[in-house]
Amino acid sequence: MRLLYIIILLAISNSVLAERIKDLTSVAGVRSNQLLGYGLVVGLDGTGDQTSQTPFTVQSLKSFLNRYNITIPPDVNPQLNNVAAVSIHAELPPFAKPGQSIDVTVSSLGNSDSLRGGSLLMSPLKGIDGQVYAIAQGNLVVGGLGVQGSDGSSITINVPSAGRIPNGAIVERAIPSNFALQEYLYLNLHSSDFTTAKRMQDRINEIMGSGVANAMDPVTVRVKAPFDASNRVSFLAEIENIRMKSAAAPAKVIVNSRTGTVVIGSNVRVSAAAVSHGSLVVTISENTEVSQPNEFAAVGTTQVTTDSEIEVQQNTDRMFLFDPGISLNSIVNAVNEVGAAPGDLVAILEALKQAGALKAELIVI
Repeated sequence: MRLLYIIILLAISNSVLAERIKDLTSVAGVRSNQLLGYGLVVGLDGTGDQTSQTPFTVQSLKSFLNRYNITIPPDVNPQLNNVAAVSIHAELPPFAKPGQSIDVTVSSLGNSDSLRGGSLLMSPLKGIDGQVYAIAQGNLVVGGLGVQGSDGSSITINVPSAGRIPNGAIVERAIPSNFALQEYLYLNLHSSDFTTAKRMQDRINEIMGSGVANAMDPVTVRVKAPFDASNRVSFLAEIENIRMKSAAAPAKVIVNSRTGTVVIGSNVRVSAAAVSHGSLVVTISENTEVSQPNEFAAVGTTQVTTDSEIEVQQNTDRMFLFDPGISLNSIVNAVNEVGAAPGDLVAILEALKQAGALKAELIVI
Protein backbone atom coordinates (compact mmCIF):
# COMPACT_ATOMS: atom_id res chain seq x y z
CA MET A 1 0.00 0.00 0.00
CA ARG A 2 2.82 2.41 0.85
CA LEU A 3 4.46 1.71 -2.51
CA LEU A 4 1.15 2.47 -4.23
CA TYR A 5 0.97 5.87 -2.50
CA ILE A 6 4.49 6.67 -3.66
CA ILE A 7 3.64 5.76 -7.27
CA ILE A 8 0.50 7.93 -7.14
CA LEU A 9 2.47 10.89 -5.73
CA LEU A 10 5.11 10.54 -8.44
CA ALA A 11 2.40 10.44 -11.12
CA ILE A 12 0.76 13.57 -9.68
CA SER A 13 4.07 15.43 -9.48
CA ASN A 14 4.93 14.53 -13.07
CA SER A 15 1.54 15.75 -14.31
CA VAL A 16 1.96 19.01 -12.42
CA LEU A 17 5.41 19.64 -13.89
CA ALA A 18 4.25 18.71 -17.42
CA GLU A 19 2.98 21.51 -19.67
CA ARG A 20 0.39 21.48 -22.41
CA ILE A 21 1.58 21.84 -25.99
CA LYS A 22 -1.00 24.65 -26.26
CA ASP A 23 1.01 26.69 -23.71
CA LEU A 24 4.36 26.04 -25.39
CA THR A 25 3.53 26.69 -29.05
CA SER A 26 1.44 28.62 -31.51
CA VAL A 27 0.10 27.35 -34.82
CA ALA A 28 1.80 28.97 -37.80
CA GLY A 29 -0.60 31.30 -39.62
CA VAL A 30 -3.08 31.45 -36.74
CA ARG A 31 -2.50 34.98 -35.48
CA SER A 32 -4.17 38.34 -35.06
CA ASN A 33 -3.73 41.24 -37.46
CA GLN A 34 -3.36 44.93 -36.65
CA LEU A 35 -5.89 47.43 -37.94
CA LEU A 36 -5.51 51.22 -38.04
CA GLY A 37 -7.87 54.08 -38.78
CA TYR A 38 -8.46 57.80 -38.46
CA GLY A 39 -11.60 59.54 -37.28
CA LEU A 40 -13.32 62.32 -35.38
CA VAL A 41 -14.59 62.31 -31.81
CA VAL A 42 -17.46 64.75 -31.23
CA GLY A 43 -19.55 65.88 -28.29
CA LEU A 44 -16.65 66.87 -26.04
CA ASP A 45 -17.28 69.35 -23.25
CA GLY A 46 -14.89 72.07 -24.42
CA THR A 47 -11.85 69.77 -24.33
CA GLY A 48 -11.46 69.26 -28.08
CA ASP A 49 -8.62 70.32 -30.38
CA GLN A 50 -7.63 73.96 -30.66
CA THR A 51 -8.21 74.33 -34.38
CA SER A 52 -5.71 77.17 -34.73
CA GLN A 53 -2.95 74.70 -33.87
CA THR A 54 -4.45 71.57 -35.46
CA PRO A 55 -5.73 72.55 -38.90
CA PHE A 56 -6.19 68.91 -39.94
CA THR A 57 -9.13 68.67 -37.53
CA VAL A 58 -10.97 71.40 -39.45
CA GLN A 59 -10.05 69.78 -42.77
CA SER A 60 -11.44 66.45 -41.56
CA LEU A 61 -14.65 68.09 -40.36
CA LYS A 62 -15.16 69.87 -43.70
CA SER A 63 -14.58 66.63 -45.58
CA PHE A 64 -17.06 64.85 -43.30
CA LEU A 65 -19.74 67.50 -43.84
CA ASN A 66 -19.21 67.51 -47.62
CA ARG A 67 -20.28 63.87 -47.72
CA TYR A 68 -23.66 65.04 -46.41
CA ASN A 69 -23.92 67.92 -48.92
CA ILE A 70 -23.02 70.54 -46.32
CA THR A 71 -20.45 72.97 -47.67
CA ILE A 72 -18.42 75.37 -45.55
CA PRO A 73 -17.02 78.36 -47.48
CA PRO A 74 -13.23 78.19 -48.00
CA ASP A 75 -12.66 81.47 -46.16
CA VAL A 76 -14.53 80.25 -43.06
CA ASN A 77 -12.44 78.51 -40.40
CA PRO A 78 -14.71 77.09 -37.69
CA GLN A 79 -13.41 77.53 -34.16
CA LEU A 80 -14.40 74.28 -32.55
CA ASN A 81 -13.72 73.04 -29.06
CA ASN A 82 -15.91 69.97 -28.97
CA VAL A 83 -14.24 67.96 -31.80
CA ALA A 84 -10.96 66.05 -31.71
CA ALA A 85 -9.03 64.20 -34.40
CA VAL A 86 -8.07 60.71 -33.25
CA SER A 87 -6.27 57.58 -34.34
CA ILE A 88 -8.04 54.25 -33.95
CA HIS A 89 -6.32 50.90 -33.64
CA ALA A 90 -7.52 47.38 -33.01
CA GLU A 91 -6.50 43.76 -33.39
CA LEU A 92 -8.46 41.48 -35.69
CA PRO A 93 -8.44 38.00 -34.10
CA PRO A 94 -7.67 34.95 -36.24
CA PHE A 95 -10.68 33.47 -38.05
CA ALA A 96 -12.82 36.54 -37.25
CA LYS A 97 -15.93 36.53 -39.42
CA PRO A 98 -17.99 39.43 -40.83
CA GLY A 99 -20.56 40.65 -38.34
CA GLN A 100 -18.47 39.94 -35.25
CA SER A 101 -17.45 42.80 -32.93
CA ILE A 102 -13.97 43.71 -31.72
CA ASP A 103 -12.68 46.26 -29.20
CA VAL A 104 -10.96 49.44 -30.39
CA THR A 105 -8.62 51.94 -28.75
CA VAL A 106 -8.95 55.64 -29.57
CA SER A 107 -6.11 58.14 -29.01
CA SER A 108 -5.97 61.88 -29.55
CA LEU A 109 -3.82 63.12 -32.44
CA GLY A 110 -4.10 66.83 -31.68
CA ASN A 111 -4.01 68.86 -28.50
CA SER A 112 -7.30 67.70 -27.00
CA ASP A 113 -7.21 67.77 -23.20
CA SER A 114 -9.69 64.94 -22.71
CA LEU A 115 -11.85 62.58 -24.76
CA ARG A 116 -14.20 61.92 -21.86
CA GLY A 117 -17.85 61.97 -22.92
CA GLY A 118 -17.06 61.93 -26.64
CA SER A 119 -18.47 59.74 -29.41
CA LEU A 120 -16.48 58.36 -32.31
CA LEU A 121 -18.04 58.91 -35.73
CA MET A 122 -18.07 56.03 -38.22
CA SER A 123 -14.49 55.33 -39.24
CA PRO A 124 -12.98 52.57 -41.42
CA LEU A 125 -10.18 50.42 -40.04
CA LYS A 126 -7.64 49.24 -42.59
CA GLY A 127 -5.00 46.53 -42.64
CA ILE A 128 -1.44 46.77 -43.91
CA ASP A 129 -2.73 45.98 -47.41
CA GLY A 130 -4.96 49.08 -47.42
CA GLN A 131 -8.20 47.08 -47.38
CA VAL A 132 -11.04 47.94 -44.97
CA TYR A 133 -11.61 45.09 -42.53
CA ALA A 134 -13.80 46.75 -39.87
CA ILE A 135 -15.93 49.84 -39.20
CA ALA A 136 -15.64 51.58 -35.81
CA GLN A 137 -18.17 53.81 -34.09
CA GLY A 138 -19.48 54.36 -30.58
CA ASN A 139 -19.16 56.11 -27.22
CA LEU A 140 -15.74 56.22 -25.57
CA VAL A 141 -14.91 54.86 -22.14
CA VAL A 142 -12.11 57.04 -20.72
CA GLY A 143 -10.38 56.03 -17.48
CA GLY A 144 -8.40 59.25 -17.09
CA LEU A 145 -9.47 62.55 -15.57
CA GLY A 146 -8.25 66.08 -16.19
CA VAL A 147 -9.44 69.19 -14.33
CA GLN A 148 -8.13 72.76 -14.66
CA GLY A 149 -8.95 75.83 -12.58
CA SER A 150 -9.27 79.44 -13.71
CA ASP A 151 -5.92 80.32 -12.11
CA GLY A 152 -4.10 77.73 -14.28
CA SER A 153 -3.82 75.00 -11.65
CA SER A 154 -4.72 71.52 -12.90
CA ILE A 155 -4.95 67.90 -11.82
CA THR A 156 -4.57 64.97 -14.21
CA ILE A 157 -5.28 61.33 -13.31
CA ASN A 158 -4.12 58.63 -15.72
CA VAL A 159 -4.38 59.61 -19.41
CA PRO A 160 -7.68 61.28 -20.36
CA SER A 161 -6.59 61.74 -24.00
CA ALA A 162 -7.09 58.04 -24.81
CA GLY A 163 -10.01 55.68 -24.36
CA ARG A 164 -11.60 52.44 -25.51
CA ILE A 165 -14.85 51.36 -27.11
CA PRO A 166 -15.76 47.80 -26.10
CA ASN A 167 -17.13 45.97 -29.14
CA GLY A 168 -16.72 49.28 -30.92
CA ALA A 169 -16.00 47.90 -34.40
CA ILE A 170 -17.86 45.45 -36.61
CA VAL A 171 -15.82 43.14 -38.83
CA GLU A 172 -16.64 43.64 -42.50
CA ARG A 173 -14.10 41.37 -44.15
CA ALA A 174 -12.50 38.06 -43.11
CA ILE A 175 -8.79 37.53 -43.57
CA PRO A 176 -8.08 34.56 -45.86
CA SER A 177 -6.57 31.55 -44.09
CA ASN A 178 -4.89 28.44 -45.46
CA PHE A 179 -5.49 26.51 -42.25
CA ALA A 180 -7.64 23.88 -44.00
CA LEU A 181 -5.65 23.81 -47.25
CA GLN A 182 -2.19 22.70 -46.17
CA GLU A 183 -1.15 19.07 -45.74
CA TYR A 184 0.87 19.89 -42.62
CA LEU A 185 0.35 22.06 -39.56
CA TYR A 186 3.40 23.81 -38.10
CA LEU A 187 3.72 24.30 -34.34
CA ASN A 188 6.14 27.10 -33.48
CA LEU A 189 7.71 27.08 -30.02
CA HIS A 190 7.55 30.31 -28.03
CA SER A 191 11.16 29.73 -26.93
CA SER A 192 13.67 28.18 -29.29
CA ASP A 193 15.08 24.93 -27.89
CA PHE A 194 16.33 21.76 -29.63
CA THR A 195 15.54 19.55 -26.64
CA THR A 196 11.97 20.75 -26.29
CA ALA A 197 11.34 20.36 -30.03
CA LYS A 198 12.66 16.78 -29.92
CA ARG A 199 10.59 15.94 -26.84
CA MET A 200 7.48 17.38 -28.48
CA GLN A 201 8.03 15.29 -31.59
CA ASP A 202 8.42 12.11 -29.56
CA ARG A 203 5.42 12.88 -27.35
CA ILE A 204 3.07 13.58 -30.28
CA ASN A 205 4.21 10.42 -32.09
CA GLU A 206 3.69 8.45 -28.89
CA ILE A 207 0.07 9.60 -28.56
CA MET A 208 -1.05 10.15 -32.17
CA GLY A 209 1.01 7.52 -33.96
CA SER A 210 4.50 7.10 -35.39
CA GLY A 211 5.55 9.57 -38.08
CA VAL A 212 2.84 12.15 -37.34
CA ALA A 213 5.25 14.80 -36.00
CA ASN A 214 8.67 15.83 -37.21
CA ALA A 215 10.92 18.43 -35.56
CA MET A 216 12.30 20.60 -38.37
CA ASP A 217 14.43 22.95 -36.26
CA PRO A 218 14.58 24.22 -32.64
CA VAL A 219 11.42 26.28 -33.23
CA THR A 220 9.13 24.36 -35.59
CA VAL A 221 7.51 20.94 -35.27
CA ARG A 222 5.66 19.80 -38.41
CA VAL A 223 2.51 17.76 -37.84
CA LYS A 224 0.66 15.83 -40.55
CA ALA A 225 -3.03 16.63 -40.21
CA PRO A 226 -6.26 15.27 -41.74
CA PHE A 227 -7.54 17.02 -44.86
CA ASP A 228 -11.14 17.28 -43.67
CA ALA A 229 -11.63 20.61 -41.88
CA SER A 230 -13.75 19.25 -39.01
CA ASN A 231 -11.37 16.35 -38.42
CA ARG A 232 -8.45 18.75 -38.51
CA VAL A 233 -9.96 20.87 -35.74
CA SER A 234 -10.52 17.82 -33.54
CA PHE A 235 -7.04 16.55 -34.33
CA LEU A 236 -5.41 19.83 -33.33
CA ALA A 237 -7.52 20.04 -30.17
CA GLU A 238 -6.14 16.67 -29.07
CA ILE A 239 -2.55 17.71 -29.80
CA GLU A 240 -2.92 21.01 -27.91
CA ASN A 241 -3.88 19.18 -24.71
CA ILE A 242 -1.02 16.69 -24.80
CA ARG A 243 1.18 17.26 -21.78
CA MET A 244 4.95 17.11 -21.96
CA LYS A 245 7.94 18.28 -19.98
CA SER A 246 9.85 21.08 -21.67
CA ALA A 247 13.61 21.35 -21.46
CA ALA A 248 15.25 23.36 -18.71
CA ALA A 249 16.04 26.93 -19.65
CA PRO A 250 19.67 27.85 -20.42
CA ALA A 251 21.75 29.15 -17.54
CA LYS A 252 21.44 32.94 -17.62
CA VAL A 253 21.95 35.86 -15.27
CA ILE A 254 19.97 38.99 -16.25
CA VAL A 255 21.11 42.32 -14.83
CA ASN A 256 19.08 45.50 -15.27
CA SER A 257 21.67 48.27 -15.06
CA ARG A 258 19.03 50.99 -14.60
CA THR A 259 17.04 49.52 -11.72
CA GLY A 260 19.65 47.21 -10.19
CA THR A 261 17.37 44.19 -10.62
CA VAL A 262 19.20 40.86 -10.85
CA VAL A 263 17.50 37.64 -12.01
CA ILE A 264 19.48 34.39 -11.70
CA GLY A 265 18.24 31.29 -13.53
CA SER A 266 17.80 28.01 -11.66
CA ASN A 267 20.52 26.28 -13.70
CA VAL A 268 23.25 28.80 -12.90
CA ARG A 269 26.31 27.16 -11.35
CA VAL A 270 29.59 28.55 -10.02
CA SER A 271 32.86 26.67 -9.98
CA ALA A 272 35.26 26.86 -7.04
CA ALA A 273 36.07 30.50 -6.29
CA ALA A 274 36.86 32.75 -3.33
CA VAL A 275 35.25 36.19 -3.34
CA SER A 276 36.19 39.22 -1.27
CA HIS A 277 34.06 42.31 -1.68
CA GLY A 278 35.08 44.85 0.94
CA SER A 279 33.67 48.32 1.46
CA LEU A 280 35.51 51.37 2.70
CA VAL A 281 33.54 54.12 4.48
CA VAL A 282 35.14 57.49 5.15
CA THR A 283 33.27 59.92 7.41
CA ILE A 284 34.37 63.56 7.85
CA SER A 285 32.62 65.68 10.46
CA GLU A 286 33.23 69.36 11.22
CA ASN A 287 32.69 70.58 14.81
CA THR A 288 32.47 74.35 15.38
CA GLU A 289 33.90 75.76 18.63
CA VAL A 290 34.01 79.30 20.06
CA SER A 291 37.13 80.57 21.84
CA GLN A 292 36.95 83.78 23.85
CA PRO A 293 39.42 85.47 26.22
CA ASN A 294 39.08 85.59 29.98
CA GLU A 295 36.71 88.29 31.14
CA PHE A 296 39.55 89.93 33.16
CA ALA A 297 42.02 89.84 30.28
CA ALA A 298 42.99 93.20 28.85
CA VAL A 299 43.53 92.00 25.31
CA GLY A 300 42.06 89.32 23.06
CA THR A 301 38.97 88.82 20.90
CA THR A 302 36.44 86.04 20.51
CA GLN A 303 37.37 83.56 17.74
CA VAL A 304 35.40 80.77 16.02
CA THR A 305 37.45 77.63 15.37
CA THR A 306 36.65 74.31 13.65
CA ASP A 307 37.66 70.85 14.75
CA SER A 308 37.70 68.22 11.97
CA GLU A 309 37.25 64.54 12.76
CA ILE A 310 37.97 61.86 10.14
CA GLU A 311 36.83 58.30 10.69
CA VAL A 312 37.58 55.36 8.41
CA GLN A 313 35.65 52.10 8.63
CA GLN A 314 36.24 49.01 6.55
CA ASN A 315 34.04 45.95 6.77
CA THR A 316 36.01 42.74 7.02
CA ASP A 317 33.15 40.24 6.74
CA ARG A 318 32.84 40.23 2.95
CA MET A 319 34.93 37.11 2.22
CA PHE A 320 33.15 33.91 1.25
CA LEU A 321 33.98 30.73 -0.63
CA PHE A 322 32.03 29.09 -3.46
CA ASP A 323 32.42 25.33 -3.72
CA PRO A 324 32.42 23.63 -7.16
CA GLY A 325 28.96 23.32 -8.71
CA ILE A 326 27.28 25.56 -6.15
CA SER A 327 23.58 26.17 -6.86
CA LEU A 328 21.45 29.31 -7.13
CA ASN A 329 20.11 28.93 -3.58
CA SER A 330 23.63 28.79 -2.14
CA ILE A 331 24.72 31.86 -4.12
CA VAL A 332 21.81 33.92 -2.82
CA ASN A 333 22.32 32.74 0.77
CA ALA A 334 26.04 33.55 0.69
CA VAL A 335 25.44 37.07 -0.64
CA ASN A 336 22.64 37.73 1.85
CA GLU A 337 24.75 36.59 4.80
CA VAL A 338 27.40 39.22 4.11
CA GLY A 339 24.73 41.88 3.56
CA ALA A 340 25.64 42.68 -0.05
CA ALA A 341 23.38 45.17 -1.78
CA PRO A 342 22.08 44.60 -5.34
CA GLY A 343 24.91 46.76 -6.69
CA ASP A 344 27.43 44.60 -4.82
CA LEU A 345 25.85 41.46 -6.26
CA VAL A 346 26.24 42.80 -9.80
CA ALA A 347 29.93 43.52 -9.17
CA ILE A 348 30.42 40.02 -7.73
CA LEU A 349 28.72 38.34 -10.69
CA GLU A 350 30.74 40.35 -13.21
CA ALA A 351 33.96 39.44 -11.43
CA LEU A 352 33.00 35.75 -11.36
CA LYS A 353 32.26 35.87 -15.09
CA GLN A 354 35.64 37.45 -15.83
CA ALA A 355 37.36 34.79 -13.73
CA GLY A 356 35.56 32.04 -15.64
CA ALA A 357 33.84 30.75 -12.50
CA LEU A 358 30.29 31.73 -13.47
CA LYS A 359 28.85 28.96 -15.64
CA ALA A 360 26.11 31.03 -17.19
CA GLU A 361 25.48 33.75 -19.74
CA LEU A 362 25.65 37.20 -18.13
CA ILE A 363 23.25 39.59 -19.85
CA VAL A 364 23.15 43.29 -18.96
CA ILE A 365 20.10 45.19 -20.22
